[in-house]
Amino acid sequence: MCVFPRYEKSFGTFDNAYPLLGVKAFMPPQGMLVIAAYLPKRWQVRFVDENVKPASDADYRWADVVMTSGMHIQRNQINAINRRAHSFGKVTVIGGPSVSGCPEHYPEFDYLHVGELGDATDTLIQLLEVSVARPHEQVRFETKERLPLADFPTPAYDMAAMDKYFLANVQFSSGCPYRCEFCDIPELYGRNPRLKTPQQILKELDAIVAGGAIGAVYFVDDNFVGNRKAALELLPHLVEWQKKNNYPVEFACEATLNIVKSPDLLALMREADFWTIFVGIETPDPAALKLISKDHNNTVPVLEAIQTLNSFGIEVVSGIIMGLDSDTVETGERILKFVAESQIPVLTINLLEALPRTPLYRRLQAAGRLNDAPGRESNVEFVLPYDQVVAMWRKTFQNAFTPEAIYERFSYQQKNTYPHRVQPPPSGKANLRNMLRGFTTLAKLMWIVGVKSDYRRVFWKMARPALRELDIEDIIHVSLVSHHLISFAREAARGAQNAAFYSPELKAQTA
Repeated sequence: MCVFPRYEKSFGTFDNAYPLLGVKAFMPPQGMLVIAAYLPKRWQVRFVDENVKPASDADYRWADVVMTSGMHIQRNQINAINRRAHSFGKVTVIGGPSVSGCPEHYPEFDYLHVGELGDATDTLIQLLEVSVARPHEQVRFETKERLPLADFPTPAYDMAAMDKYFLANVQFSSGCPYRCEFCDIPELYGRNPRLKTPQQILKELDAIVAGGAIGAVYFVDDNFVGNRKAALELLPHLVEWQKKNNYPVEFACEATLNIVKSPDLLALMREADFWTIFVGIETPDPAALKLISKDHNNTVPVLEAIQTLNSFGIEVVSGIIMGLDSDTVETGERILKFVAESQIPVLTINLLEALPRTPLYRRLQAAGRLNDAPGRESNVEFVLPYDQVVAMWRKTFQNAFTPEAIYERFSYQQKNTYPHRVQPPPSGKANLRNMLRGFTTLAKLMWIVGVKSDYRRVFWKMARPALRELDIEDIIHVSLVSHHLISFAREAARGAQNAAFYSPELKAQTA
């Protein structure tokens, strides 16, 4: 059994929108579905994503081997899966980013798989072929030779209920050439991006659509333009696939802000129907960017770069970090000024968390500035007083996502970004299932937001003109995302949500 652990509720996973859209989870676990597809065909494989439904006792009794994976933030849930499997006498295996970064966090697992898919995976499979008995002591396998991405199987999308996810996902590359101080991607996956072939991606997209995915397909690459030449080679294939299939989905990805230096690439992304790019802006302060080794954001004027992306029909989602060493008491106000000027609707304003296997972690560890005490919102000892930083974050977060502010920023996007997108034929998405889902979602939004909410006037200011234009898609997108942002910000203001979205300590306390 391949079982993926539950995430705690988070700003970035849009949990508050799930009941309105009729989904259960954010994205299917790409890595776990790759493993499920890679295992020998003669094995019986069962996939369970506990974000959709928990694994049952019957699932555990059925399994000979229980495999899991996850990120640091899921550490508590990962260890709970191990304990439950052992209670049924089952051998356990863990792989993925968290154990690869910190094997010491998982002392009770039977087998550790450190590193990516490769020779260690094959050795582990051979061992399990011989015996599924629990070993007398923990055994660790570490990948020395990684399987080329061009040899990866199509993830087992057929095992996942794709219509239960907010987004579908696909991976084209792995790794990032940049060395941002707070990021563990280069150490886990390398600085020279490894690549799949365009043909692999098209095959995976076919499987995603066949599996019943709704909405967008997110490229989970650490940096979609980490290898710009490869991205340029892929995009014409995406354009052709979209045209051939009448644009059944839209795309989203993560990229560095200097993507705007490639207008030819942006033009192809527009034609392929990329709607959204997540950009790690981190801070509007150029000096601070230099200090955190993100000086490549200084190679282009930030606000000008955002406008360029908008001109290609691409809405920007931004990462913002508070608690940097360069922060001052004015940082919160500067961020709010940037939010208003940039007109970015969705920003993950997050307290700094030092992840293992990053230059930041090592620097703070050497300086004695790591603090893992229970109850803290971050493991970083900030330069400013801790309580002051948390209070500044809470105020900034709340003010950025008032109903008036978020709807005003979306209004800008409706006027200045969305009109620049391609206008695909309606036949690609206009099947009976999607139409029923759309009308059901719209009805829920009109009742919950348009009638019951205390910001219904703000909603109707947006919705009335859109309804006159029969622009149902915009109404659903804007109000669905806004509902999550507004409600989550209010929860955060009450102290019910955390300020560091990557902290397993705090997540455990709010479980």
